[in-house]
Amino acid sequence: MSEIYPVPPRVSTRSDSPIQDMAQYREAYARAQNDPEGFWLDVARRRLRWMKEPTHGLDGSYHTIDEGPFSWFGDGVLNVTESCLDRHVETRPSKTAIIWEGDEPGEVRKLSYRELHKQVCRTANALRELGLKKGERVIIYMGMVPEAAIAMLACARLGAIHSVVFGGFSAEAVRDRVRDCGAEIVITQDKGRRGGKSIPLKEVVDKALEGEQHIKHVLVYRRTGEEVPWVEGRDVWWHEAVDGAEDLCPAVPTMAEDPLFILYTSGSTGKPKGVVHTCGGYLTFTSYTHEIVFDLREHDVYACVADIGWITGHSYIVYGPLANRATTLMFESIPTYPDAGRYWDMVERHGITIFYTAPTAIRALAAQGDEHVDKYDRRTLRVLGTVGEPINPDAWRWYYEIVGDGRCNIVDTYWQTETGGVTISPLAPLTATKPGSATLPLPGIVPLLMDDSDRILRGPGEGRLCMAFPWPGQARTVWGDHPRFVATYFNHYKGYYFTGDGCRRDTDGYHWITGRVDDVLNVSGHRMGTAEFESALVAVDEVAEAGIVGFPHPIKGQGVYAYIVLQPGFAPNDALEAKLHRAVRDQIGAHARVDLFQFVPGLPKTRSGKVMRRILRKVAEGEPDKLGDISTLADPSVVEAIVSGARSLP
Repeated sequence: MSEIYPVPPRVSTRSDSPIQDMAQYREAYARAQNDPEGFWLDVARRRLRWMKEPTHGLDGSYHTIDEGPFSWFGDGVLNVTESCLDRHVETRPSKTAIIWEGDEPGEVRKLSYRELHKQVCRTANALRELGLKKGERVIIYMGMVPEAAIAMLACARLGAIHSVVFGGFSAEAVRDRVRDCGAEIVITQDKGRRGGKSIPLKEVVDKALEGEQHIKHVLVYRRTGEEVPWVEGRDVWWHEAVDGAEDLCPAVPTMAEDPLFILYTSGSTGKPKGVVHTCGGYLTFTSYTHEIVFDLREHDVYACVADIGWITGHSYIVYGPLANRATTLMFESIPTYPDAGRYWDMVERHGITIFYTAPTAIRALAAQGDEHVDKYDRRTLRVLGTVGEPINPDAWRWYYEIVGDGRCNIVDTYWQTETGGVTISPLAPLTATKPGSATLPLPGIVPLLMDDSDRILRGPGEGRLCMAFPWPGQARTVWGDHPRFVATYFNHYKGYYFTGDGCRRDTDGYHWITGRVDDVLNVSGHRMGTAEFESALVAVDEVAEAGIVGFPHPIKGQGVYAYIVLQPGFAPNDALEAKLHRAVRDQIGAHARVDLFQFVPGLPKTRSGKVMRRILRKVAEGEPDKLGDISTLADPSVVEAIVSGARSLP
């Protein structure tokens, strides 16, 4: 059992906190489990502004998911931007809503709730002039600028559905998403800035839209002022369309179950899934979890340094914090630019009280030395959070002891794109923590562990992590393909949601996430399917076959190991490796990179032709003595060649 870190004694809960102590946590958890509809109806009515309050909670269940999505608050009517903006303009118009920290230190903008409301209304009116209607889809492909959040909220204001695409994805990935959701408008910017480098966002969009006749307009925000290609009649400058638009835009009524956004996530097959989140349940859950997990207070400066291209940015940079009238920071740069003290410099300059980042960043910064932390004043920090992947105990301790001076609460949050918000996490400042453990489930979340015989494990044990009951923030379907949603998440264990993750539960009931159990890699918090890498690599003429697995990486958490079988007549060399890297980058995006290539005579296959991935994994993980039975292989000699040629990081 890991050591327990008690709650730092100098921190106390606020007097109006929904959960004051662990006794109240247990009480809330029991009520949410015994009366989920009553519990969530109370939360939804209390937290959101409704045009028509819902009168009932859950319709449908995991058991009826084959017939169609379940729903929450189905008769409720709202517009999420009224909860995120209008009501705060009435009570705290001058409070800072967004602090923007640009790529260069000190490049700062601040938007009050009044200013943000005005910009969202102007942008919504401009989009309506461009023909955008309720229920239509918009692709947003931007860097971390306030206009990206404004674009999201403007779509929501009109009842349109946004789909944000991470600004590092390739033109191919953008095109796939445009086609899948049937978008007619794309919002982008001239170029992005990141780590002192220029990111050609508009050029990528132009390449993605070649031959896509259904795209009516591309709205382009001018970030750098650099010259970019232009398509007359299609492309529109943001400043020309938005700046002259009306300051007021009535919020379009939407049903609670109308889609708010589509976010594409990688799966174990090549085609990404368009996960659909709906208006009422999603905002209820994100605002509730944001407040109770981080112990949010009126004067907090809250900084989640993720990208809005991922669910973390949606839930805990934009929607959750704004619904809670928080001051939320958007960060355009990277943690090591211009040096490894960038985060802590921001903490000092902005007086950040809550800081939320990924274990990958923590490991990378810890490797740079404590001096980059120590030279900045971090006394404002109260809560430190981690997200995206399990955090190893050494990185947790460095975060706690060096960054937080042993006085800050750490919340190691477990959740997914599909869950909408945090599901298992400590509550700051209530939960005693253990380095590397996500600890306890939040109210409304009922985790189960399944053993290898598909039986529910009771008490301590290790198995596959499932959830027993729906909650309001959970995804409803895959856009245009509900059978795929069912097959991916509900066919493994009938009547339960399968997360795809392994988990260990200790004697204190604490949960330890052990990683993916399917063919999805978690690299620096980015989920990428092995099939995506393999399809990109086999498209290279010299490659006959490719097998991709993950392996432990000291910084990224999980690295990408590629086994390559070449076509006859070709031999490995540096130029070929460079070509393979380009193929992955072009097909998937700049964030996707193979860490190690191993060229092999063949892949280990059964006589029926199935690749035995466990062999590839064990070799990549440095455990060739744990391959198990290989007698069913068509050619066992392949394994000998793979083991003898195995590579490791320098």
